[in-house]
Parts: sequence; C-alpha cells; structure tokens
Amino acid sequence: MEDKNTLIRRIQICDFVLFETQLFLDTHPTDKDALAYYSKFLDLRSKAMDEYLKRFGPISAGQYDGGPVWRWVENPWPWERASEV
Repeated sequence: MEDKNTLIRRIQICDFVLFETQLFLDTHPTDKDALAYYSKFLDLRSKAMDEYLKRFGPISAGQYDGGPVWRWVENPWPWERASEV
C-alpha cells in the first residue's frame, strides 16, 4: 500500500503524461500506439485516484461524493499540500 505522497506523485505523473499525449493526439488522432498509451495512463490515474480518495479524501472540491458532509474542508487546502509533497 502506497503512502499519501507516493499516490499524489503517481497522479501528477499520470496527469503530465495524459496532457502531453493529448497534445500529440490533437495532431495524430488515428495513432493507435498513442491511443493505447493514453488509455494505459488514464487507467493508471483512475486507479491511483480511487485509492487516494478512499484513503485520504478528495483532492479537489469537484470530487464531492454526494454525502451529507462537505468533506473538502476537512483536508489541507491545495496551497498547504506543497510542503507535504
């Protein structure tokens, strides 16, 4: 089981790869290797994000789970996380 910082880093890496691959796909939309690469990292990000949410709560307010409590305020604010990573 990975710690909080490792999961955050994994999500950040996946976000970077997904963004860069998206830029490539914008000009090469039929490249099957690039599409497979994008799908792989989309899946890795989803798994890392799911684990993070289960263990540590939301990373952004947009991850509200519909529950009776606004859990977003229970976690450090985004600018407070910089010292954690």
